[in-house]
Amino acid sequence: MVFSFFKKQPEKMIARPAAVPRQTGARENASASGNAGQAAPQEKTPTNAEVVKAAAVPETPPSDFSDFKFSQSSLDFQIEAEVDPVDAQAEEAAVLFANNQDKAAQAVLESALPIHRSGPAERLWLMLFDLYRMSGQQQAFEAMEIEYARAFEKSPPGWRSKAADNVRVPESAAGSVMFKGDLLGSNTAAFEVVRQALEKNRKMRLDLSKVKQIDPEGCACLLNFLVRARKNKGEIELLGREALGELVQGRVETGKAEGKECWLLLLELCQLQGRQEAFEEVAIDYAVTFEESPPSWEAGRVAAPEPVVARPAVTSEEARGDAYILSGEIKSSRFGDLASYANVHDPVLIDCAELRRMDFISAGALLNALTAIRSSGKQIVFRHPNHLVAELFGVVGLKAVATIVFSKQ
Repeated sequence: MVFSFFKKQPEKMIARPAAVPRQTGARENASASGNAGQAAPQEKTPTNAEVVKAAAVPETPPSDFSDFKFSQSSLDFQIEAEVDPVDAQAEEAAVLFANNQDKAAQAVLESALPIHRSGPAERLWLMLFDLYRMSGQQQAFEAMEIEYARAFEKSPPGWRSKAADNVRVPESAAGSVMFKGDLLGSNTAAFEVVRQALEKNRKMRLDLSKVKQIDPEGCACLLNFLVRARKNKGEIELLGREALGELVQGRVETGKAEGKECWLLLLELCQLQGRQEAFEEVAIDYAVTFEESPPSWEAGRVAAPEPVVARPAVTSEEARGDAYILSGEIKSSRFGDLASYANVHDPVLIDCAELRRMDFISAGALLNALTAIRSSGKQIVFRHPNHLVAELFGVVGLKAVATIVFSKQ
């Protein structure tokens, strides 16, 4: 028959409102049951509409999707979290600079500044300031100072030269004590010298610039001297506050109720330096950690700016005994001597003041070395990196194992 391909399956009877062609097999059975000899009625030719409707019925049962779960399907796409544009441009510029592409890094930062002029975007400006400084672009640096002051309503970083870094003022002779050794509770000889000097002079200068290690007992001793001098209407002028603050910062950890004396000394140093915003942040962390009220800010206790005292110059090798020095442009370094330095130092201080650039491979190797050191429980502090290097540290994940302390602008 012409429409034989529309036959239905024998086991499946589907009701349809419109007539469909009868199956050939059914007609033959009717003839064999006694109707032989009679002419079979002529089969009705379906209309076009009936043919189309019959063809639309599937010959196989539809798939059962009742047990299908979309979450179990394999997708060919992923939805990415929105990337912060400031983070993206900071990372791009840092990687370009690490690859020795200074002009490309400068172009990224210069194009970003007109767009980002507040809040977290300040890091982009500081990166460009450092790039201008390292490349000797003083005119561009000074032009950006004006825009920075307008955007962030505070003083911009100043152009620094080697000559400015070497400015010194004379050290006063009377009432001055150089603290010998480290700020440890076991260093009784050094604390005895301070006690005797304080008995003779209500006002004295205590130079802590040589201190490289601290412990809670040593911090407690220093705090006691400061409180005693204040009660006697005297004063102890501390030298080396910034470096000491970095050491103390490396010994405090929010949520870890240990070394309360270190926390209190950190608050005292913020108070003396007039850093009220930093003081309040530390005070909040202190309250959360120890579940008690911290000392209050006292505006009248801000000390005078710390003078820079003339001291004999030290070589890089001499300084390396106190801090692990990174300097110049570092490429493909493995930092094989870092572990031996860390074995005898806690916190581990890594001085980056003379570091201009580090490539990506070296930054990754440094992360591997410091991750092993951090797992032993030691604190790690990067001291005074430029902002381009610091952003690279963030890209590779070094900020997860170390604290970064920037130099004062």
